[in-house]
Amino acid sequence: MYRSKTCGELRLSDAGSEVTIAGWVQRARKMGGMTFVDLRDRYGITQVVFNNETDADLCEAANHLGREYVAQVTGTVAERSSKNPNLPTGDIEIIARRFTVLNPSEVPPFTIEDDTDGGDDLRMKFRYLDLRRSCVRKNLELRHKMTMEVRRYLDSKGFLEIETPMLVGSTPEGARDFVVPSRMNQGQFYALPQSPQTLKQLLMVSGMDRYFQIVKCFRDEDLRADRQPEFTQIDCEMSFVEQDDIINLFEGMAVHLFKELRGVDLPQPFVRMPWADAMKYYGSDKPDLRFGMKFVELMDIMKGHGFGVFDNAAYVGGICAPGAATYTRKQLDQLTDYVKRPQIGAKGMVYARVEADGTVKSSVDKFYSQEVLQQMKCAFNANPGDLILILSGDDVMKTRRQLCELRLEMGRQLGLRDKNKFACLWVVDFPMFEWSDEEQRLMAMHHPFTHPKDEDIPLLDTDPAAVRADAYDMVINGVEVGGGSIRIHDSKLQAKMFEILGFTPERAQEQFGFLMNAFKYGAPPHGGLAYGLDRWVSLFAGLDSIRDCIAFPKNNSGRDVMLDAPAPIDQKQLDELALKVELPEK
Repeated sequence: MYRSKTCGELRLSDAGSEVTIAGWVQRARKMGGMTFVDLRDRYGITQVVFNNETDADLCEAANHLGREYVAQVTGTVAERSSKNPNLPTGDIEIIARRFTVLNPSEVPPFTIEDDTDGGDDLRMKFRYLDLRRSCVRKNLELRHKMTMEVRRYLDSKGFLEIETPMLVGSTPEGARDFVVPSRMNQGQFYALPQSPQTLKQLLMVSGMDRYFQIVKCFRDEDLRADRQPEFTQIDCEMSFVEQDDIINLFEGMAVHLFKELRGVDLPQPFVRMPWADAMKYYGSDKPDLRFGMKFVELMDIMKGHGFGVFDNAAYVGGICAPGAATYTRKQLDQLTDYVKRPQIGAKGMVYARVEADGTVKSSVDKFYSQEVLQQMKCAFNANPGDLILILSGDDVMKTRRQLCELRLEMGRQLGLRDKNKFACLWVVDFPMFEWSDEEQRLMAMHHPFTHPKDEDIPLLDTDPAAVRADAYDMVINGVEVGGGSIRIHDSKLQAKMFEILGFTPERAQEQFGFLMNAFKYGAPPHGGLAYGLDRWVSLFAGLDSIRDCIAFPKNNSGRDVMLDAPAPIDQKQLDELALKVELPEK
């Protein structure tokens, strides 16, 4: 064995014992006739002491140790004279008797410290070095603990973990597929699964009853902080269940994870908010409920007083930021510029301060009497010292989304988005369909296999856009951490759904015939959901990006800069696959 102890387990009770440890040199410093070396492994850091008076040759050799050298040290555990309270091993040190350099190291391209001098691109290129940093390693340890707790919880509820294939058929309804050419079937392609959706439904048809899988999924879509081209789902499905059964079971799992991994007791039951209310009061289907600032609509109060911007708007609404009346004109101008950014797209912002005496001072005073402004104040239940911010527009949903961005920004500025506070809810009753301007047709908001609410099924023939789905999302702190639905298990209703989505019977049979045929052999009522494991871990770790809890992530262009992938392949491989590459002209 190269070691008898790790670099993180020695304590004062081990004083006097002889041990061997091995790891990486975190730092070495020479002080007088002594050299101190911090040796690091996955478990922690231990200080090693080399004394020139005791063994001059050994001490001289230690002076040549560089950062990230791999070394083995044998010596005696002793109590430190100057203890380090910031380290679990800070009460002891090892008096070195011998050491061996197991492998030297070049000077690393950035410092292997929690506060590193390496930028994102550099750290991603040398990710194997970045993973040596304790703050990054802890994220992977948390990820491991979470998957273990998920498995433990679901096993206790009778779920079977079943693997599904990675090479499947292409179903381009949704995000773009990553496709894989077949050498043995030239001119034909597999796809990497966007999710195991149809496969887990087939497992329900097969009688498996309760399935889960911690599974890789692949979507060729534009990236952002909480997206990667490959990501991991906690994928689940159940038979003979209704929406409440699924919500209650997986709310229980969320409570279990928070208790076991964060020591947080979540209040139950979680809020259940209809999608229509989420959009009306928060402008988002994933509202952040850690703070208030609920939207108030002002059309009845603010229209018809000669202010054309409001008079001609389809929507006028605002938020009340408590205690923010102290904002300066410069801060308000910066907020106006924020909502006018192209990413948000508002044309401007109106503000009003509630003064200490209760009067209201606004940026549009010349159009409104104090009586009208007082009505507006009452609509917000605003108090002296509060700041009211108002947006308007001729597209109701678009303006609500703009107001959502303003609300989140104010929450950030006022310190109301505490990463150690957790507000959980279910958003329910989603629309079944959404209109696609690009496709000029109705698209499934969730996926084509989602069951409509029973009371809305008659609307499929008369007003499909008004149909609500038996779909639900779990939202925590403004992040959608998972979602699912009750599935269609009746082949006739599924055929009707494909018809509304613009599928011909032939195309539906071509893409989903295997599922529709399976339904003819006694499909049980079933439903499920999928959690985003990466999002769960980043939420628990307080991260801004899911990249930091993935061992080897891609960058924002979908590239693995460490492996330099994607990359061209040899002409021989292209010939075997009967592929010809023709790049578009730049």
